[in-house]
Amino acid sequence: MKAVVAAACAIAVSTALGCARREPAASPPPLPQPVRPAQRAPHPVATVPGMPPVRDAQNIFSETRANRLAPRVARDVRRVYVPNLRSRDVYVIDPATFKVVDYFTVGRGPQHVVPSWDLRTLWVTNNAEGRKDGSVVPIDPRTGKRGAPIPVDDPYNMYFTPDGASAIVVAEARKRLDFRDPHTMAWKSSLRTPGCPGINHADYASDGRYAIFTCEFNGRLVKIDTLHRKVLGYLTLWPGGMPQDVRAGPRGKTFFVADMHADGVWIVDGDRFRVIGFIPTGVGAHGLYPSRDGTKLYVSNRGSHSPHGRRNGKFGSVAVIEFATRKVVARWPIPGGGSPDMGNVSADGRYLWLAGRFDNVVYAIDTTSGSVRKIRVGLEPHGLTVWPQPGRYSLGHTGILR
Repeated sequence: MKAVVAAACAIAVSTALGCARREPAASPPPLPQPVRPAQRAPHPVATVPGMPPVRDAQNIFSETRANRLAPRVARDVRRVYVPNLRSRDVYVIDPATFKVVDYFTVGRGPQHVVPSWDLRTLWVTNNAEGRKDGSVVPIDPRTGKRGAPIPVDDPYNMYFTPDGASAIVVAEARKRLDFRDPHTMAWKSSLRTPGCPGINHADYASDGRYAIFTCEFNGRLVKIDTLHRKVLGYLTLWPGGMPQDVRAGPRGKTFFVADMHADGVWIVDGDRFRVIGFIPTGVGAHGLYPSRDGTKLYVSNRGSHSPHGRRNGKFGSVAVIEFATRKVVARWPIPGGGSPDMGNVSADGRYLWLAGRFDNVVYAIDTTSGSVRKIRVGLEPHGLTVWPQPGRYSLGHTGILR
């Protein structure tokens, strides 16, 4: 596939299936430059019931600035927790020394380490690759020690409703979202998403009224009404695409969607649910992480989506997008190749921590210079989290804090 796709295709909001599963189609016609919204006077954000207030309508990241830790996490041990998919364990790194200081087994197929809404538990999601023996394992962030596993069906990823009343277990293999008790994981209800094979990553509008999830296997997004727990519609980004991570921009209305087959980031108007632009970033665009000052978006480009990417000369990298201009302002290659995947930014904003998915390492990338440290971990590291992180509450994944 071409290294850069400055493109979009027919945009469809429907419940019909029928998009390509894995291999990209021919490049679609070019899009105009990304549309930037006109500046408007700020208005208070009317959030859904139970959701904490939005402190700055122009910047949903205002409470996650560098070192703005909530009092209840201030004494938590400083660690990076790395789930390793094939070795079925979690490696624990001391970010002060860049060394592994602990590890423990957790179950079949650990995918992500997810901070809970109340910031008092880190959940390891073991989806057992769609089998019936999935589980979640709690980690106490105060001590860094694991607890007893809880059986949960197919927990590929986990999010939380904006009011914190429910955990949302993303049952990827089932095309389903399961609403569960956020502490005991007892099942409450389920929402089927039949038009979204490979449902996996999500983010919320600033008011919490809807979430947008990516559909990895058919190039789509699905929009979910969080109040009434129903599907609002589907949007095809590009039939040959493979969307991965998604993040809301500073105002919480525009969404950025990494696409591994399009080699860049789509820009989506969340309210109108339509594509408004595209930013080429690099081969295998995968993970998205805002900087601590809320001005930039780090994009992990994993290279080829197969572990043989380096044989094809497709090396991994990180691109830095400036939110204000929606342009790439820096590119940082991973020395020797690499496969940067999921992770997060350190509490002080100095390092971007990413799993090297097919290289069995973790990258600590200096956000000033782009220089890279590598730490050897288990087999096939995936959705690592850095802890503690600034913010008042967590919406899930590896740390979507507000």
